[in-house]
Amino acid sequence: MKTAFLFPGQGAQTVGMATALCESLPTAKLLFDRASAILGYDLLDICKSGPAERLNATDVSQPAIFVASMAGVEKLNQDEPDVKPDAVAGLSLGEYTALAYAGAISFDDGVRLVQARGQAMQAASVAKPGAMASVLGLDAAEVESLVAEARVAGVIEVANYLCPGNTVASGSVDAIAKLEEICESRGGIRTVPLAVSGAFHTVLMKPADNALAAALANVTFQTPAMPVWSNVDGQPHTDSKKFPELLVQQVVMPVRWEAILRGLLAQGMERFYEIGPNKYLSGIMKRVHRKADFRNVIV
Repeated sequence: MKTAFLFPGQGAQTVGMATALCESLPTAKLLFDRASAILGYDLLDICKSGPAERLNATDVSQPAIFVASMAGVEKLNQDEPDVKPDAVAGLSLGEYTALAYAGAISFDDGVRLVQARGQAMQAASVAKPGAMASVLGLDAAEVESLVAEARVAGVIEVANYLCPGNTVASGSVDAIAKLEEICESRGGIRTVPLAVSGAFHTVLMKPADNALAAALANVTFQTPAMPVWSNVDGQPHTDSKKFPELLVQQVVMPVRWEAILRGLLAQGMERFYEIGPNKYLSGIMKRVHRKADFRNVIV
């Protein structure tokens, strides 16, 4: 049975995640210990006790989700050791987890990269505060039209093409407020603000892409054991030389998650595992293919 592993992105974190797992599975706890030594603070303690404001900060949540998801892999290896994927993908930040699982980067380098990414994106958010909001119930083209209208108030772009009826816009605080106002005036089109402080996946994230490029220059990428699907183009990749360029582009370009899911289905994937905190990706998959065999490994 062709299988894909999927890894969540920022926003999946929750206080208490990975705590019980690390108490019961020494290999999971070891990953947090290794990560804490690299990061310079006790990551598991923040996951366990919070406070939520600290865990939700971009520079902390990104390492936390990466390590928690890798700990989830340890849980799956224990519970279903024969399950191996034919392809892997991760939503935004989750692409780093996918790369680490596939062996394109080491776990330690993955921790360093997501720390650098989180710090760079946090700095960009402070320099140019932004916001993000999901627009529900419309197709992507309709959301693109509304985003174009809201551009009179500032920088705004479509940031995440998630699934039919769920498209995320990202931009300046004023532009997102304008989009929400427009949606309300058009018969109450539903919008949901995201709990982020930055305009992720837009030009407002510059110069975070340059800072990330500098960190990527210090990492050696290997050929992955299976294809890793990129958020930038919605395509599978195995060329180790291509990954740094795609990861830099990902910071300022939209996430094409629906294209990834449809591509995986078109390649005959029959079974999907979401590995990490919460069950966000399974809900998205139901909007793409309601009857997909989707399983969760929650940490």
